[in-house]
Amino acid sequence: MKIGMNLLLWADTVTPEHDPLLEELKAMGFDGVEIPIFNGADTAPYERLGKRLKDLGLGATAVTVMSPEANPISPDAGVRNAAIQHLDGVLACCAASGAEVLCGPIHSALGQFSGEAPTEEEFKRGVDTLQKVSEKAQGHGVLLACEYLNRFENYFLTTAQQMARFVDAVGHPSCGMMYDSFHAHIEEKAQKAAIGSCGNRIIHAHVSENDRGTPGTGQVDWDGYFSGLKDVGFDRWYTIEAFGRALPALAAATRVWRDLFPDPMGLCREGLAFIKQRTGG
Repeated sequence: MKIGMNLLLWADTVTPEHDPLLEELKAMGFDGVEIPIFNGADTAPYERLGKRLKDLGLGATAVTVMSPEANPISPDAGVRNAAIQHLDGVLACCAASGAEVLCGPIHSALGQFSGEAPTEEEFKRGVDTLQKVSEKAQGHGVLLACEYLNRFENYFLTTAQQMARFVDAVGHPSCGMMYDSFHAHIEEKAQKAAIGSCGNRIIHAHVSENDRGTPGTGQVDWDGYFSGLKDVGFDRWYTIEAFGRALPALAAATRVWRDLFPDPMGLCREGLAFIKQRTGG
């Protein structure tokens, strides 16, 4: 088991100015960080970051999202191909940075809605696209952890069972799923049952409170979450995902309109201690 911190709390692009932050997270006791990668056009910044992380002894995972112009379930074959090319570039950046997992809602465009329930044709298109992306991921030595979102952010995959069916249909060893306590808190009847329905398909986990603030201070059923993951034998990354108002554009995108915690580093310390206490780490 490893514990990570999602860097989206501070930045949507990690630069050399964030090196002191990495050092602080290492000193605090984190095993690694989650790197936002939204543009895969240039691997050079991620090669530099990967060297810095290696020097510090920090591991890494990565996160990305899909745009309407690169939507894996689009009826337009050109848009689906753009999705494959985009993710191939992101995966190259993952490999350059040393990130072992790429997570996020990579199955469809974030925030784009059809106004209807998802269709079987969309499902088939998504499976076909992710099968091709999984081949790319295998070539880069990176695992894909597909994330289902709540109904207010996505319409295509919004429950653990839907995500498990999708991963099974993709049927590739480089493609698994992520379980995120925040989205599950909204969509599932019970955290433990939702996790149990997915079993070993879960290869990455986000620890995220119901208000996106400090884990353990809100309404998420953490007993069900941690016991459920223990029961399915999960022993990979537990990564804290929280959002603040440091970056106005990111705050708007994540709908953070008020301060959810006193200070970011306090959230990190408390969140890290909470996960260790719950997992016996």
